[in-house]
Amino acid sequence: MQHANRLIHETSPYLLQHAHNPVNWYPWGEAALAAAKQNNKPILVSIGYAACHWCHVMEKESFENEYTAALMNEYFINIKIDREERPDLDHIYMDAVQTLTGSGGWPLNVFLTPDAKPFFGGTYFPPERAYNRMSWNEVLVVVHKTFTERRAEVEQQAETLTQHIHVSNQFGISELQQQMDGLQKEMGITITQNILRLADTKWGGFGKAPKFPQTMVIRNLLRDYHHNGNEQALQQALLSIDKMLQGGIYDQIGGGFARYSTDAEWLVPHFEKMLYDNALLVEVLSEAFQITLKNNYQVAIAETIEWLQRDLMHENGGFYSALDADSEGIEGKYYVWQKAEIEQILGDDAPLFCAYYGISDAGNWEHSNILWIQEPTEVFAEKQGIQPDAFNLMLENCKVVLRKERSKRVAPGLDDKILLGWNALMNNALGKAYAATGIESYRDLAIQNMQFLETNFNINGIWYHSWKSNQAGIPAFLDDKAFLIQAYITLQEITGNADYLEKAKTLCNHVIADYSDEEQLYFYFTPQYQKDIIVRKKELYDGAIPSANAIMAFNLWYLSIIFHQPEWAARSRQMISGLQKVIVEYPTSFGYWALVVQHFIYPNKEVVFTGNEATDYIAPFLKKYYPNKIFQASIKFNEGFPLLIGKEFNCKSMFHVCENYACQNPQSNFSNFFSEFQLNH
Repeated sequence: MQHANRLIHETSPYLLQHAHNPVNWYPWGEAALAAAKQNNKPILVSIGYAACHWCHVMEKESFENEYTAALMNEYFINIKIDREERPDLDHIYMDAVQTLTGSGGWPLNVFLTPDAKPFFGGTYFPPERAYNRMSWNEVLVVVHKTFTERRAEVEQQAETLTQHIHVSNQFGISELQQQMDGLQKEMGITITQNILRLADTKWGGFGKAPKFPQTMVIRNLLRDYHHNGNEQALQQALLSIDKMLQGGIYDQIGGGFARYSTDAEWLVPHFEKMLYDNALLVEVLSEAFQITLKNNYQVAIAETIEWLQRDLMHENGGFYSALDADSEGIEGKYYVWQKAEIEQILGDDAPLFCAYYGISDAGNWEHSNILWIQEPTEVFAEKQGIQPDAFNLMLENCKVVLRKERSKRVAPGLDDKILLGWNALMNNALGKAYAATGIESYRDLAIQNMQFLETNFNINGIWYHSWKSNQAGIPAFLDDKAFLIQAYITLQEITGNADYLEKAKTLCNHVIADYSDEEQLYFYFTPQYQKDIIVRKKELYDGAIPSANAIMAFNLWYLSIIFHQPEWAARSRQMISGLQKVIVEYPTSFGYWALVVQHFIYPNKEVVFTGNEATDYIAPFLKKYYPNKIFQASIKFNEGFPLLIGKEFNCKSMFHVCENYACQNPQSNFSNFFSEFQLNH
């Protein structure tokens, strides 16, 4: 029997996956919330996303089951939410479930009172009792019975949980230091020490399995090496990157990274590929390449961006959200190989290829092979008596053949909604990739992507969060705008187009007006005019993506210098000061905050290029790694920018280095300027 519920009218790929369940699903909205009050029924909110393996499992086991659906329809108002469309709701109800159970994840199943306050929940529930968990049907019956027979207790639990969510907004915020001179170099050194305490010095990364890329943490180690010459920090950062690039978390055939590794060795990934992970990894690879000039980092940047363009890009330049972990209902099936299959496809090249990637008849995961590099290319090639260049060429040819063969398989599902914040992260990464490599197609792609975002997400001056089927929806959240401001800053650096800075300033003013908390210090995740949530959350620590508050602290600091807005720099410093204790003690959870700290504890240089040929020198300057800089290149004077005041423009080019707007004598010879800047930085 073919069912169709209210999700059939949605655009989210995840919601559409559930549109033919026998469950009477609603999307989140007035109709569902009104139905709960009218029928005096509790609400079941089930949150997931299109690339989520266990979400698919629970759908197949429970939401497609007629008997289970009948229970859900009789006892509850059932709401399906795409966590990527409504991260605000996901934050609220995930907080509730983590408080109740001590853990969280997706699918997230949470039960609410008719006024949308949570009182019970969990993640995946099996169809039969297993894993020390009640079956889903048992949960439905128990929750219904509890709600109808012990309503007062349920209401009290809901009030207590809601209050907890309110209070959690203050997590980690200590009373502001009376003296802001507490941000000293020692703070940065302690942050690095606390990161290195968690370092896996054999396999890279931090902590035990499951392992996530932790790009913000790696970037902190690269910064510490830059500022303090800390070789241990550099070694751990590069070890982490190298082991990921050698592991199964990196798609050795097609490029791009999976979301995380289920083991400590980066061998077995959770195979879904998310846009945001790849954006953040391109950024950290770009910084590692600037520091080391190691060719394999540039290759990984190129392969990842090629994969994004091939598999995750809209024809007009927007980037889709994700590729599923599953194909044909089996996790990882698209990516794994049998040895006999490789031998048949590659012929004479197969023995070397299999030896290099650890491919065996038995396989290294569920009787199949995940490609996994055991040792660096140069070491392997030398042992085999082959020139590294010839071996690399052979590998590249094999990968092309296997990629073509793999493309004949049933591909993982594509989540083709386009999100503003994730695209802004990718835009910023493309800018960083151009800066590191000088490859102009990356800059051009960033410009094209920003044009796509401005055309499709900004409707009559209002920015939106999600776009699909030529339709923008859901007002932008804090992270959308914070990441967009940062992308505008990077776009100006790589193009010299000051319009991007003006747009960043306008957006920053909007964020301050619409998202600031009552103390005018941190920012809420949702704008003040949004009314369909029970709590306005402040997200302060990093999740899979950087904390939007930390990004705003960076944006305020950077733009305060560009536009001489000292009150913005003061707010940024206060934001850091309020979290100083937890940033130092838990830098793996506050990694982006720790990056912003470095702008306050180490000197910053304001670098300005002026004159008719000013923009010609952007690429050679940006190739070097200078994290503590504010950079502007302009062929003409623009009175809106204090850094341009008093500079010469009636010339081919002039190069200026300033600190707190006090400038050294300008240089007209780029080589002299560049060598002096390197010495003094």
